[in-house]
Amino acid sequence: MDTHTADADLVVTRPPAQRRAGIAGRTIDAIEQLVGGFGTSVLALVALLWVAVSAAACVVGVGFWMLPAALRAVRVVADRERSRLSQIGPVVLGPAPLPDGLRDAFRDSSVRRELAWLPCAASLGLALGAIALTLPLNAARDATFALWWMAVPEELRQPSFSGWVVETWPGAIAVTLAGFAWVAVAVGLEPPMARLQAWPGRRLLGPRPGTDLALRVAELTATRAGALDAHAAELRRIERSLHDGTQNRIVAVSVLLGAAQRALLRDPAAAGPLLERAQDAAEQALAELRAVARSILPAVLEDRTLGDALSGLAATSPVPCRLDIADIGRCAASVEATAYFVVAEALTNVVRHSGAQSSVVTVRRDNDRLEVTVQDDGMGGAAERAAGERDRTGGGSGLAGIRRRVQAHDGIFTLTSPVGGPTTLEVTLPCGL
Repeated sequence: MDTHTADADLVVTRPPAQRRAGIAGRTIDAIEQLVGGFGTSVLALVALLWVAVSAAACVVGVGFWMLPAALRAVRVVADRERSRLSQIGPVVLGPAPLPDGLRDAFRDSSVRRELAWLPCAASLGLALGAIALTLPLNAARDATFALWWMAVPEELRQPSFSGWVVETWPGAIAVTLAGFAWVAVAVGLEPPMARLQAWPGRRLLGPRPGTDLALRVAELTATRAGALDAHAAELRRIERSLHDGTQNRIVAVSVLLGAAQRALLRDPAAAGPLLERAQDAAEQALAELRAVARSILPAVLEDRTLGDALSGLAATSPVPCRLDIADIGRCAASVEATAYFVVAEALTNVVRHSGAQSSVVTVRRDNDRLEVTVQDDGMGGAAERAAGERDRTGGGSGLAGIRRRVQAHDGIFTLTSPVGGPTTLEVTLPCGL
């Protein structure tokens, strides 16, 4: 979800993609990054030539009409690089829209930084991208040289990095061994090359100093407001539960005890049924009080783990629910309670609105983050609404409540629910330890 600040119209691009594990995975990631950077560098070279031609044309006056379009082209290429960098590492914030007028545009520090980045991308980025494209292919060609050298014409029997022609098997084997060495070189060089290619963009295309801190302050302010809203909504829910349920039961007990007291004076035999009814009402009131207390903080989380609590939810769900939970250890009590209520509310929505035949709850821990996913095979079409409106057809505002709870912990809430299904609700919470 994009986030805007009121004063600078800054845009936060989407979070980094999941990285592959292992040496091979890191090498593949680096090659993908370098190839993506190569594409951006080609566009940067075109934009650089456009700016240069426009600047040269200013001598005869025509360039002043060409420069605004050239600057817009530079901004488009720079935004593409920001988006690419945000996919592979920390998010790079975009600047405010281009100012109107050349004088204001060139006074803008973000425009000057983009113009400084342009030749770096058009030279260094282009060269590194070209190496990233050719080095693995040539290394793979040489590593397999002994398999195919006899099947090609003599003029093609040349290693990638040499002009001599191979005519014997020992030479072919030597080329193959050299190819494996080049593979090792590629594995070792590709990741640092990717970092070097990204460095000018991270250095020059990021926001001015203090912008990230200002955005973080705004985010924390919004989070605090969400936490207060969630707290107020929880108090209203508890008040309604006590007023509509428990209080009515206690009033009924008081009325029945008064009737039983009067019956003892007139007809002692009639007091027995009244006392039984009063006892039943008192027991119902106690049960409702326990339910309200459990809704504040489930007692099972005090004595047992989050996995045990979620197992109880999955077992009692009317829609068959499979729980997939790893060894996540313990988190802060408030985080575990939030995760519990997220799953409880999500399963309630599944039962009431989805028309699903089954659901899956997955819980994982990634370092200091708790990841909770609830997926169902229902009709989809779930959409978050403001409080008081309806989620799905005939639904409530439960998704908005989940988001408020998650944001109160500075967590991430994501809902994917295309029409026809499936619906996937993903929540990431800091463990709070």
